[in-house]
Parts: sequence; C-alpha cells; structure tokens
Amino acid sequence: MRSVEPMQGYRPSARRRSITRRKEMPLWQELPLLLVVAFCLAVLIRTFLVQAFYIPSGSMEKTLLVKDRVLVNKVIYDMRDPIRGEIVVFRGTDNWAPEVTEPVSNSFAAKLGRTVGDLVGVSRPGERDFIKRVIGLPGDKVACCDAKGRITVNGVGMDEAYIADGYNSDLNQPPNPTQCTSRRFAEVTIPQGEMFVMGDHRAVSQDARCQGPVPIKNVIGRAFVIVWPSSRFTSLSVPEVWKAYAADHPTAAAEGQVPVRRDKPISEAIVLPFLFSAGLSARSRLKFATRRRRLRS
Repeated sequence: MRSVEPMQGYRPSARRRSITRRKEMPLWQELPLLLVVAFCLAVLIRTFLVQAFYIPSGSMEKTLLVKDRVLVNKVIYDMRDPIRGEIVVFRGTDNWAPEVTEPVSNSFAAKLGRTVGDLVGVSRPGERDFIKRVIGLPGDKVACCDAKGRITVNGVGMDEAYIADGYNSDLNQPPNPTQCTSRRFAEVTIPQGEMFVMGDHRAVSQDARCQGPVPIKNVIGRAFVIVWPSSRFTSLSVPEVWKAYAADHPTAAAEGQVPVRRDKPISEAIVLPFLFSAGLSARSRLKFATRRRRLRS
C-alpha cells in the first residue's frame, strides 16, 4: 500500500485550522437544547397527532379503569367518520354534566404544572372532555330493551360482552329522561351529524341515554391503546359484536348519509409536524454540506 507523504511547505489555512480546533458542544449547552427540541416535538405531536388522556371516572369500567392512561389518535377522524363500537374522546355539549368535579389547587406551581402537562398531553381531561363508546351513528334507531334486556340498533339486539356482570343499569327501574339510572329508554333516531354514545359501566355512566347525542365534530379522537399502567397495556379494538353487525348491515344507517368532518383539515394535522421535521433535517443537511465545503478549501 502506497503511503502518502505530506507536501513540503504546506500549511493549512487559518479557516481550516479554526475548524480543526473547534470542539463538540459541551453537555451543559447541548442538554437544554435537546430538552427544548423534545418539548416542541411533544407539543406538536399532542396538538396534531396523538394525545394521552387520563381516565378520571369509572364510567367505562371494566374496559377502562380509573387512573388508566390511553393514547388517542387525533387524525383518524379527519379521514373518516367514527365506527360503531369504537371508544372516542369528545367535548360534551352544554347538556352534558361533568362526571368529575374534584377541587384543584390554584397555587402558581399547580397552575404551571397543569399548563405544562396540558401542552404535552399528560394532564387530566377538562370538565367537558368525556370518553365513551360509539353505539349509534346518524340515521340509526337506538332503543332499550328487547326481550333479552339488550340495547337494539335498528331493531337488532346487541350482545355486549364487554359489559361486566353487575355493571349494567337496572332493568326493572322505570326510565327517567333526566337520569341514566334505568336500562330502559325510548327509541331515539340519531340526527344527521351526531352520534349516540354510552359508557361500558351502564349503572354509573351518564351518557346519551339522558344527556342526548353528541355532534361528531366534537370528537377529539379515537382511544386505541391503554399505555399505563404497564400491566394493563392492551389495544382498544372494535368488539366482534360490532364488526359482525357492520358486516351484516352495511346500509343500516339512513340512505344518503353525508360524512361529517371536523373543523381542522387533515392537511394541517399532518403537514405542520412534517414541515417542522423537514426543517430540522434540511438545517442539518445544510450544516453538513457547508462543513464539507469548508474542509475542502
């Protein structure tokens, strides 16, 4: 192998010597920068793509327990409407009473913690944020009960295996339009642009039975996985009973149903984080290319 001898009389330029002497950024400078970048990415992901939600009440037991944390896909309903059987997070209307009204501290530290937690998506939900299961879509006729004590959707009784024994509401209690204590309720035709939602713990859930349907445009996203505690890590898929119903009744909803999209367009939800990432990548490539040009001088 030929050895390359240095050219006699060659002296590196001042610019090259300065680049050679340049040291890596010290940790005490690099760490704050990395934290800022990570925080900005977390805010972008929380705002446009995925958000973590804390379960504050038992209205979805035993599917979701108090203090569970779920991840919510905030993009999926910009591409399609909800499907029966999915678990969704939504903003309740004025008719919906808060399920949890725990007192909160108003100290500066508590307010700062709530603000930061909300930015990155790890805070408790607001009083108007709810999590329920989709039962009926626009044009559906939902009622309870059939001869077996089941809810019916367009006259078809649903065997909801995810409702645990003892967690259903009282079948013998007379219906009350202002309370969800009874299992029985009169048939409801879901208006266009709205959905009928219920909790899995029917005995305590205050839902569409007594508070009315919810506009689809109020949906924040679909809960698709339990991430905490780790012992309960599992996906939140559509139950088989709803898959079978959709397969057997593909046109059960009203004819000519118009899909409902949320106010935020999908282009904004996907493009902004992409532009942010592309900007960082382009900046890194430019810095690398500049450095190569300098080293070749």
